[in-house]
Amino acid sequence: MNLALFFDPLTDDVVAGPGTTLGAHVARFVDTFPDWRGADLAIIGLNEWRGSAAGTPATSAPDAIRPRFYQLQRGTGPCRLVDLGNLRNGLTLEDTYLRLREIVAALLEEKTVPILLGGSHDLGIGQFLAYETLDRAVSLTCIDARVDMVEEAGVPAEDSHLRRILMHEPNFLFNFGQLAHQQYLVPTSVLAALEKLHFETLRLGQIRDDVRQAEPLLRQADLISFDLTALRWPEFPGYLPASPFGLTAEEAAQLCWYAGHNDQLTSIGLYGYRPDHDLLGLAASTAATMLWYFVEGYYHRRYETDFQSRRFIRYAVGLPGNPAKLVFYKAKRTEKWWMEVESMSDHSVRRIVPCSYQDYLRAAQGDLPNRWILTQALLG
Repeated sequence: MNLALFFDPLTDDVVAGPGTTLGAHVARFVDTFPDWRGADLAIIGLNEWRGSAAGTPATSAPDAIRPRFYQLQRGTGPCRLVDLGNLRNGLTLEDTYLRLREIVAALLEEKTVPILLGGSHDLGIGQFLAYETLDRAVSLTCIDARVDMVEEAGVPAEDSHLRRILMHEPNFLFNFGQLAHQQYLVPTSVLAALEKLHFETLRLGQIRDDVRQAEPLLRQADLISFDLTALRWPEFPGYLPASPFGLTAEEAAQLCWYAGHNDQLTSIGLYGYRPDHDLLGLAASTAATMLWYFVEGYYHRRYETDFQSRRFIRYAVGLPGNPAKLVFYKAKRTEKWWMEVESMSDHSVRRIVPCSYQDYLRAAQGDLPNRWILTQALLG
């Protein structure tokens, strides 16, 4: 597949800096299209805003972030990162979704992680549809101040795209996690619907209490869709209407680190940044730093999947009045936790899912962890 046909090249002056910076080590589409098949990660710039009621910004969002990202210092990894340029929009918004689906699917096939940068949040549709080609169930985690499931006809796609994803047929979504929503912005009926579907949610206040609570939800994701309007406006003045509440820049960077560190994650989208409102470039710097933490997290992956190896400690926890035992696994090196969940209808069907130390403690005290209950309901 000749991906170069779908992209506009970058300008020569998008990157400047000494040899220790990322800009000196990333292969970018300026004159020659980079070898994306040999890359670990690939940046895709998006300037599609037809799904937003606010329209298209006068300035390119990915082009505003790139200079600040490439001026950051290279991290500890080999930095096999390419920048494919900016994706050309389709004739219609649906055409852009399908084009994005085709490109992300091609990258997934070569085990190159797409980083989707810019555009409105509904472009997560194209990101999600690419996984239909994998012929297996996947898990999606969404980070957003709202839950984009508006049902009314005629609403912008960015306000209803999650509903389309959850109702997509054929259904290849195993699990969905919603992070950082602000409860006063989400109808109770929407949260009730997610609960009925056995999906896990984590409010902004819960993340504020302890950002580590978000790590297991991010670790279970195959793909992550991050709406940057989830950040508080004083630290990310790149959207309107402005909100004084939301994630801090440090919390957003921490979530990106968790995402990059996830062995299972194969794509991430950072959507919603509008440079027209970012007069001093503060939001662009924040997005660039978030991207840096994702890349750095990627190069700290441990690929801990062999739960029978000596790299794990196995714990079996008995429950009062129940002959069955809950099985937990702890990675010796990273001290991350997983738990084994068995289907109620078919005991041969089991799934090992990420969890927290608090889930283990809860089980040790005789209570079933909520994450275990939700996963068993999904397994049937």
